[in-house]
Amino acid sequence: MNEIDYKIHIDKVIQRMENARITVSEHHIVKIIAVSKYSTEEAIKHLYKIGQRAYGENKVQDLRTKSENLDELPLEWHFIGNLQKNKINHLIDANPFLFQGLDSLELAQALQQRLEVKNTEMECLLQVNSANEDSKAGVSSEEASDLYAQIKETCPNIELRGLMSIGAHSEDTKVIQKSFEDTHKIYTDLKDADICSMGMSGDFELAIRCGSNMVRLGSIMFPTD
Repeated sequence: MNEIDYKIHIDKVIQRMENARITVSEHHIVKIIAVSKYSTEEAIKHLYKIGQRAYGENKVQDLRTKSENLDELPLEWHFIGNLQKNKINHLIDANPFLFQGLDSLELAQALQQRLEVKNTEMECLLQVNSANEDSKAGVSSEEASDLYAQIKETCPNIELRGLMSIGAHSEDTKVIQKSFEDTHKIYTDLKDADICSMGMSGDFELAIRCGSNMVRLGSIMFPTD
């Protein structure tokens, strides 16, 4: 895909996002995180030239490597993967703009301990498994609000900004929609939360219509042809 075709492709993605956004409100703002986990640094530079600034990685080492190698560009890096405890220090050193996969109180407490030692803070999203699927990480819908409040109270070096969720793995649009609606309902009941990260390449329009204000788009932002 040449540069002109790529620009046209990305413009179409943005137009789809805009069409979904205005069904919520003309004032509803949605941010795209380009998930670059399967993409090269050259592909990121290519997308940067079109105007994309925020990128997401799901492996700590890849996040560190790409952010260091592309340090000359004003990029905003998000960590969107599951965090193993033995990688916490590495993530803190990578200093992401946002960690979107805080998926348990136990992980929050371990992260808090390391952040305190390093005298720093990290902005995070609590991951909610609103689809109640064993294959997905995250806290249950039923415990999300209480755990969110508990983390805010007991982990002062973690700044919770809201929720992240992955839509139900289903061919039934209504099932996917319900998982998004359940997450958004929890989000709207939280105090001081401002990010509801829902939606990927295959379902981002539905997620936005359900209230998402941040989408994580991978393959659609980095087409292979």
